[in-house]
Amino acid sequence: MTSPSAASTFDTPFEGDLQRDLDLALRLADAADAASMARFDAADLDVRLKADASHVTEADLATERAIRALLETERPGDGIFGEEYGITGDSARQWIIDPIDGTANYLKGIPMWTTLIALAIDDVPRVGVASQPAIGRRWWAATGHGAWTNTPAGEPRRLAVSTVDAIADSSVSFQSIAQWREAGKLEALERLTASVWRDRGYGDAWPYMLLAEGRLEFVAEFGVKEYDIAALVPIVTEAGGKFTSFEGHDSLSDRSSLATNRTLHAAYLDLLHSA
Repeated sequence: MTSPSAASTFDTPFEGDLQRDLDLALRLADAADAASMARFDAADLDVRLKADASHVTEADLATERAIRALLETERPGDGIFGEEYGITGDSARQWIIDPIDGTANYLKGIPMWTTLIALAIDDVPRVGVASQPAIGRRWWAATGHGAWTNTPAGEPRRLAVSTVDAIADSSVSFQSIAQWREAGKLEALERLTASVWRDRGYGDAWPYMLLAEGRLEFVAEFGVKEYDIAALVPIVTEAGGKFTSFEGHDSLSDRSSLATNRTLHAAYLDLLHSA
């Protein structure tokens, strides 16, 4: 997975119909939800440490296997990039999977974790699904099809970012102080939090969904991999937002992310890089 070329950015329209791919992504999420919820909050959940000292549970592995099994049947020519089982295939169409984003929450029985499923075509995320089955929520999007979420009544609701146009009136999520410290960006965080109306560290995928719903104006984090953010890109952009790296690049591989309501994107970048 590389960054899109200058001629093909995260905002570039797609020539073609993504409906069948979006339908499949939603069915992948159904399969993932069944696998992940089967072991959520289990007293005997198997938890291990990976080489990078992060946790992996039996549910992470089972959930990614469930997604891969369906893809191998329905899209055998497509590539797959999953957090737990790596990259298979070299197609220009690549499914990017984080089976459980928020494993630390999952293994503690905290319901704020998400399965992230994306389809990137020529390195641009075109389809995205974020599913949080423990709280009964799901968000989805495809280029040209809008961004959507489920409602308690069962009907989908279209998403739209906020129209807030002043940083002083904005609400932001910065994920965690530790992330910004490790990235050497604490001074930028202090400038940000001193300039906004409200700041919180909601964590993981959920704040991006709050942004797409118009409830936040800014989300940023560091140390992210492609599978942490690929599914979020079409949801944010189809809701009218802007998604880049912290440096302002349309990239999944910069190891940072910055999503906004678009109106304030340039102003946030100026504020963060003003030192």
